[in-house]
Amino acid sequence: MPRVKGGTVTRQRRKRVLKLAKGYYGSKRTLFKTAKQQVMKSGQYAYRDRRQKKRDFRKLWIARINAAARMNDMSYSRLMHGLKLAGIDINRKMLAELAVSDEKAFAELADQAKSALK
Repeated sequence: MPRVKGGTVTRQRRKRVLKLAKGYYGSKRTLFKTAKQQVMKSGQYAYRDRRQKKRDFRKLWIARINAAARMNDMSYSRLMHGLKLAGIDINRKMLAELAVSDEKAFAELADQAKSALK
């Protein structure tokens, strides 16, 4: 059986990795070995941070709701508990959007939460 040189397959694989490494600094975009290492590490960061992003946004929404709740003389936890008792089912993303863009509507929700707590 004759020997088969795998040049085209190897070249395609290397070109694919170097294409993914486009925009990296220095030898990480030109040398195959370092580019491959960085592409793999970048993939790990991307996988991790797709999950981290969800946590970060939730923290941001809670901070915004807490700030708006304190402007209405309530804490975040009391506001959320009051909304639950009042039967108002609204997620934190929309609640934070109301806190930023429509303070009047947020104040009405806070009043309903206060009355449900009493």
